[in-house]
Amino acid sequence: MTEQNNTSLIELAETIADNKYILGDRLVEIGVSGPKLEATLSAIAMAQQELGHSRLIYRWSYDLKGINGSKVEIKDQTGKAFSKNVEISNWIELIAGLYATNVATDLVMKAIIAAENTSINHPFSKMLKEQNEHLIYSKSWCKQLLNDKGSIPVRFKHAIEKVTIEVVDWLKKVENDPLLISQNIIGPNANLVSESKQQIDELLNNGVVTSV
Repeated sequence: MTEQNNTSLIELAETIADNKYILGDRLVEIGVSGPKLEATLSAIAMAQQELGHSRLIYRWSYDLKGINGSKVEIKDQTGKAFSKNVEISNWIELIAGLYATNVATDLVMKAIIAAENTSINHPFSKMLKEQNEHLIYSKSWCKQLLNDKGSIPVRFKHAIEKVTIEVVDWLKKVENDPLLISQNIIGPNANLVSESKQQIDELLNNGVVTSV
């Protein structure tokens, strides 16, 4: 495929990489002030993995452009990260952005893997284990915030609802992209939006328990 035919795939790759880059940066910046030592250590470890994933995906995006990605130094995002992730300024927003974004990223990665298009040589298969760990950790933190005291549960719900708007808009674009579908990069029945909403709704509806 030429770069012109890769435009949708390049944009998809850069969107995932940008969000991972930003979340990795915020995990370092805000994770150091996590509510518990365990949370801080986990956040820093996850930050390294998110930044590592972003580098791999950026290099792949350059390869799709016909540029040797291994020789490119990544210094900043390309401007496609969700605005709510860029604006993260506290632990609540961090966890909301981390979970909602990882739900979307995981769904897109798995949809691309399921399409079995070997010509695009994507790096996603090697990331799935760590990606799943990120989902588990961030979901656990979400549940802690939903069961916290005072205004924290309400603030968390507002934060995740805001970032979910951007997540859903992106997933709609991906699952309806004629180029991605015609090139068998995303299957015609991916249902990314409905699956992401189901996971996030399930968290918000079932994440609150009567005793912690």
